Amino acid sequence: MTGTLRIGLIGAGYMGKAHSIGLQLVRTAFQPPLVPVCEMICSTTEEGAAAHARAWAWNRSTADWRALVADPAVDAVIIATPPRTHLAMATEALRLGKPVFCEKPLGCDPAESRAMVDAAEEAGVATMVGFNYIRTPASQLAKQIIDSGEIGDVIQVTAEHVEDYLHDPRAPASWRTRIVTGTEAGALGDVGPHIVNACLRLVGPIDSLVADLNIVRATRSGPEGEERVENDDQGQMLLRFASGATGSLSFSRVAAGRKMGYTYRITGTKGALAFDQENQNELWLYDAARPAARQGFQRLLTGPAHPDYLAFNQGVGHGTGYNEQIVIEARDFLEAVATGRPVWPTFRDGWEVDRVTAAALRSARERAWVRIAEM
Repeated sequence: MTGTLRIGLIGAGYMGKAHSIGLQLVRTAFQPPLVPVCEMICSTTEEGAAAHARAWAWNRSTADWRALVADPAVDAVIIATPPRTHLAMATEALRLGKPVFCEKPLGCDPAESRAMVDAAEEAGVATMVGFNYIRTPASQLAKQIIDSGEIGDVIQVTAEHVEDYLHDPRAPASWRTRIVTGTEAGALGDVGPHIVNACLRLVGPIDSLVADLNIVRATRSGPEGEERVENDDQGQMLLRFASGATGSLSFSRVAAGRKMGYTYRITGTKGALAFDQENQNELWLYDAARPAARQGFQRLLTGPAHPDYLAFNQGVGHGTGYNEQIVIEARDFLEAVATGRPVWPTFRDGWEVDRVTAAALRSARERAWVRIAEM
């Protein structure tokens, strides 16, 4: 497939703007096989949708997501709305044979995610899930180092995704603090999927886990007064990977001072890696084979020699940022649509993340280890 791909975007919030930027810039950074056209954007009101269309350079707008999905001038759909809406939107687009990019988490539970996987595989079109952080040049380099065997066999990972967007007790209640379907998680379902996805990408399949979840702020102000917080503010998991490696994982929305605390420390039999998303242009490498007087973590500052960096600038240390991650995702989605070949992470990969989330919820309820295969 060559030519243009007319995109319909559902959602005009934080991620809606990010995708608008990504689609506008992808032709400058890369030479994708398809040229994206920002055809239609959908928001909750006609006025709001029209305003976002003007501000973000979309051709048309609507307040009806079904109209966007069915529009014959929309070739592919990006879903950037709360998780409880994903199933209906994605399955309808797939029923019409349209490729879908969906923000994480894919579904509210593994059953929803599996339904989307089945719909995608029946339709035979490209799908992707929005796990953007793992696409930084530094994390792509980390995968190359691990896959090459440079740090040996992975034996342990310590990882976290912690932020403080609900640390302030005055922060109001919202859809993020409410259980709508009966299975939606809080921090586990919001920031947790990103770091679970990183573990799956860098270390491999998770065999089993035990989890603990905690609500820190029992109530928050809502439109009708104080509301009970219904899902987790923070939590932890212990992991056992199929490879035999072990891990510990933390997630939080009340971690004071952490704005993008997406970190991992991966230990292998020959060395180790360390990464912190708040310094996303650095990867730290430890080589255990070096003489004792020369041992220590080496800072690898990303530059044109590293994956996808040169598309944005030519200077080592000049750095890439959040929007570049979304541009890389846009490039990958366009390539998946054009070639018909799956590009990670597909809906099936999103389902694997959601199975881990479900296992953590079950483990916290039952106070027991849970195997992922059971979910």
